[in-house]
This record gives sequence, structure tokens and C-alpha cells, in this order.
Amino acid sequence: MDHSARPYRSVLYIPGSKDRAMDKARTLPVDAIIFDLEDAVAPEEKVNARATLAAALAQGGYGSRMRIVRINGLDTEWGAEDARAVRDMDCDAVLLPKVDGPAQLDALAEITGDLPIWAMMETPKGILNAAAIAAHPLMAGFVMGTNDLAKELKCRFTPDRGPLQASLQMCLLAARAEGIVAVDGVYNAFKDDEGLAAECAQGRDMGFDGKTLIHPAQIEIANAAFAPSEAEIDLARRQIAAFEEIEAQGGGVAVVDGRIVENLHVATARETLAKAEAIEALAAE
Repeated sequence: MDHSARPYRSVLYIPGSKDRAMDKARTLPVDAIIFDLEDAVAPEEKVNARATLAAALAQGGYGSRMRIVRINGLDTEWGAEDARAVRDMDCDAVLLPKVDGPAQLDALAEITGDLPIWAMMETPKGILNAAAIAAHPLMAGFVMGTNDLAKELKCRFTPDRGPLQASLQMCLLAARAEGIVAVDGVYNAFKDDEGLAAECAQGRDMGFDGKTLIHPAQIEIANAAFAPSEAEIDLARRQIAAFEEIEAQGGGVAVVDGRIVENLHVATARETLAKAEAIEALAAE
């Protein structure tokens, strides 16, 4: 699948220590899975979790779902061993928590080789260094750690996420500047569908590729929010058709729904259709 069109609408955290959860994930309609060795695993289970996760990944069955493994920080007693274990796992990327700057990525790459790296963006230093982190040669994606970030900022949780807007946008700018994926933070109230839908819509409006999720019940809402709507797909098709017709006539101005269609609109329209096709391909699996 074309990486640029690959959907990341729903990115579900799964504890790397729980066989049943990892087994269930094989059947869930998620675009990506974060197999977690960090926050979701108790300290006394962390060592065993490596082998449990390695076995689940070796067994396979995850289809084209992106398989990302979140390790413990390299400054913890488990981090380096996690990184060594991940290097040999059947996964697509390693996710490093609390990334403050590129030096941590270099240290991780010394262990994991050329495995693509994703970064948890959840510290004030990390946000301020977002551009340098995004530019690292192995960097493939940002995951917003909004809970940890709010704690560090000492900000309040408000429905509009006003206190987090600057941080979210800094990371989005850095990700887009380097052409990497950017996934929004989790919505904690997993039984509040309305609140989740509103926050997904906000993240989509801002430009995020998808949302990290803490519960399978959240998948459907995220998938719908971050997929092109029927109206968007229809508009994209009509914009491309109108533009190509004008080009075939040798010039002039293409107009759709009373608005001028330029090159940049056509590029966006093509991206929309590519994303819709990629989502359709996943659904057909």
C-alpha cells in the first residue's frame, strides 16, 4: 500500500502482556495497533511481556494493520532490553515515549538499527523540539501524548482543548514539514461517544491523520471521522473532472459549485480519492 495514502484513522493501544487482547486485535477494524510495553504493563510484568508480545507478533494474523511497539523509555531499567527485543520482533515500527529531542532517537537507533521510529510527543521539551525530532532520518510518525502533556503543562482539561492547541499545532506543523504521520491523543471517557466524535472532528479539522484509542468501542467513531465523507469524495471527483475538461480544451478556468478549481485543489482531490481507495482496500480484506 502507498505509505502516503495508508490510513491511520484508528490507532488502538493494546497491552503487550495480555494474550487475549492481542488475539482480539486481529479481528478489529483498526488501521494500526500500538502494542504497549510501557504504561499498559505493570512493572512486575514488563520482562515477561516482551516474550508474550514477540510470540503474538510471530504468530501473525494482523493483516495490513500497522504494528507499532511502544517500549519503555531508555532512561528506565527496561528500555534498553525492550529495544533489543523489538529489533527481533515482527513489527513495523518502534514507538519511543517522552521524546525530548533527536539525541534519544539516535540512542534508540543504535539498538534497533533501521527500524522506523515513532515518537510520543508529550513533554514541553519535545514540543519545542518538534521540528528537529520530525526531521530525524528514521522518524516515521508522531503520537500526541495529551494526558502526559497536560500534566506537564499543569493545564486544565477543557472540551475545546484550548490549553493544548499550541502544542498540537506545533507537532502537526513539524510532521507536515517532514511528510510524516501525525496521530491525535486519546479521549479518556471511552463511554462518551458524543464527546469522542466531537474531539475526532476537531482533530480531523486540524489535519491529524487519525486518533489513538484506548478501547475497541471507540474504533467505529474514529474510522468514520478520519475517512473522507461521501460528499468530499463526490466533490473530489467533480473537481478532477472539471479541471481535466478545461485542460483538454486548452485552457480557461475550471469552476465547481461556484468556486474556482486550481492545481492545489486537484492535488487535494487526488489525495482524498487515494485515501478513500486505501480504506476500501482495507475493508475488503
